[in-house]
Amino acid sequence: MISVFDDTPIYHRLISERGDVPAQVRGEAERIKRDLDRVMNAPSSFAPGPPAQRSFFS
Repeated sequence: MISVFDDTPIYHRLISERGDVPAQVRGEAERIKRDLDRVMNAPSSFAPGPPAQRSFFS
C-alpha cells in the first residue's frame, strides 16, 4: 500500500525508530475482523424467547 508519506524523510525516520505502526494497526484490525467474522458465523446455542421461569429455591 502506497502512503502519501512515503516520500517524506521524517516518515522513514519514524518508521525506523518506532516501527511501522500503521501497518501493525492494520494487521491487528484485520485479525480482529477475522475473529469477529468467525464468532458471528458460528452456530449459536442461544434460544430466543422469554427467559426460563425460576422457582424461589433454584
